Amino acid sequence: MFRAGDAWNAAVTGAQRPAPSVRRVTARLLTELTAPALTAALGPDSVIVLPTGALEQHGPHLPVATDLITAQTLAELAVEQFGDELDLWLLPPLAYTKSNEHAWSSGTFWLSAATLTAVLFDIARCVAKTPARRLAFLNGHGGNSALLQVAARDIRLETGLRTFTMHPALPADHGGESPADELGMGVHGGLEETSLMLHLRPELVDMSQAERWVPEHLDEYKHVRFGGTVSFGWTSDEFGPAGVIGDASQATAARGEERTKAMVAYLGEAFAEVARFDPAPR
Repeated sequence: MFRAGDAWNAAVTGAQRPAPSVRRVTARLLTELTAPALTAALGPDSVIVLPTGALEQHGPHLPVATDLITAQTLAELAVEQFGDELDLWLLPPLAYTKSNEHAWSSGTFWLSAATLTAVLFDIARCVAKTPARRLAFLNGHGGNSALLQVAARDIRLETGLRTFTMHPALPADHGGESPADELGMGVHGGLEETSLMLHLRPELVDMSQAERWVPEHLDEYKHVRFGGTVSFGWTSDEFGPAGVIGDASQATAARGEERTKAMVAYLGEAFAEVARFDPAPR
């Protein structure tokens, strides 16, 4: 008898599928400590790192957990490499976040802005009960960025925590760099994300489904564009039925490895500043 999972099992266990990657662990995961040990380990300059990902459609070639995997893995790598030096401590990631620009598609699991804001505040109130006074949101999904910045300021006002919003790399629709072949518009499921996943979790990527979906007509706009001076509301299906905005067809694991190393190095520099930041005049 044919079962619903048979086709999927055959696809992911076929001879041409890459071997699964090894899941990373970190010695600085707060949830592995006892409550007394956690209290003893943390101090006012400890930095609590909360990765924020997303569960949302990423076209036919990437898993819906792409942003979650990226945020969590890069956070783990950064904390493993720089945690002892900078007193970084990792919380488990937030998987469900603000992804309603992809709500049109099955496979997108999202929270409203009000719900996610409430969740962030509740977590921050718990952090404020520890000796740590610094909370950093390490964000892997561009749709969270504006809300995280608002929440960070309000959490600062309510709890007194020093709050920070950071990305492994600034998204192109926030003014970050995007490969020239994508005309600065590789914001979702394109070259960079696909390359990262080919390096981090190759067994979850189907390059036979990777295509180019770049909204080239937007290149005629000087201001109203991704990363332009005038932002605009959008949903990912407006740019094509694949829900992709970028060129996944040219992605490689080698590029993903290079980008991962660069992102971790950047995060080390950024966390070094987060760990000592004080806006008050000296």
